[in-house]
Amino acid sequence: MLGRDRIEYKTPAQVRAMRRAGLVVADALAAVREAVRPGLTTADLDAVAARVIESAGARPSFLGYHGYPAVLCVSVNEEVVHGIPGGRVLAPGDVVSVDCGAFVEVDGAGWHGDAAFTAVLDPADPADAELVLATEQAMWAGLAAVAVGGRLGDVGAAVEDAVAGRAAIVEGYVGHGIGTAMHQAPEVLNHRTSARGPRLKPGLCVAVEPMLARGTAETDVLDDEWTVVTTDGSRAAHWEHTVALGPAGPWVLTAPDGGRARLAELGVEVAPLD
Repeated sequence: MLGRDRIEYKTPAQVRAMRRAGLVVADALAAVREAVRPGLTTADLDAVAARVIESAGARPSFLGYHGYPAVLCVSVNEEVVHGIPGGRVLAPGDVVSVDCGAFVEVDGAGWHGDAAFTAVLDPADPADAELVLATEQAMWAGLAAVAVGGRLGDVGAAVEDAVAGRAAIVEGYVGHGIGTAMHQAPEVLNHRTSARGPRLKPGLCVAVEPMLARGTAETDVLDDEWTVVTTDGSRAAHWEHTVALGPAGPWVLTAPDGGRARLAELGVEVAPLD
C-alpha cells in the first residue's frame, strides 16, 4: 500500500517474498566473495553471480535496467559505483566493490533485493582496509538507525556519525526504497540534513548504502555513462544491505542471519519474519 508520501509499505507476506530475493542476492555475493582473486576479470565475477541467480530461479535486477548490460556492478579502486564488468583483470591490492540485485516472482509481482560489499585483494594497503571497514561500519550504523530512529533522516545522521571524518562521504549517491521496483521512494541519504524525512514505520523496506572515498567526495561519470569515479583518483568503497522494518523490529533481508549478529553489537534486536 502507498502512503501519502508515496512510499510503498509492504505487508508481512510481501516482506517474506522480498526475503526470498534477498537470500538469492546473499548467495550470489557469497559466491563472488569466495571467487574474487587477482587474475580474474570483472566479467568472470559477473558470470559467477549470474549462475547463482539463474540456479535459484530468480532474475537479475540490474541486467537491462535503463540499458545496463550486466548482472553485477563491479567497481575497482577509483570507481565508486556502477562499474560495468568486462575485461579488466584484477590485480593484487585492488579495492573491489561488488553490487548485486535480484528479483523473484511471487503471485505475479517481482520483488527485489539489493546488496553490495567491498573487498581488498591481498596484499592490502592498510589505508584501503580502513576505508572498507569504515564504510561497512557506517552501513550497519544506518541499518541500526532504521530500527531505533524516529525519522528517515536519522539514518543519514547515523551514517555520518559512524564515518566521523575517517573518509569522505560521496553525497551524490544514496540509498533507496525497494520492493516491486529496485529503486523506489524514499531516498536514503548518507549524511545529516535539516530535513527529518518520513516517520520510520512498519512496512518500510529500504536499501542503506554508504559510499566513501579516501580523498575528496567529488565524482565524475565515465564515457560509458555508468561508471562513477572519484575526481581525484582516490580509492572508494561501497557497502549495502536491504532492510525491512516490522512491527517488532528490523530484519536485514540480504543478510543470511537477518543482521542479528552485527545489529546486536549496536544494541539492536532483530525481529525474524517467521
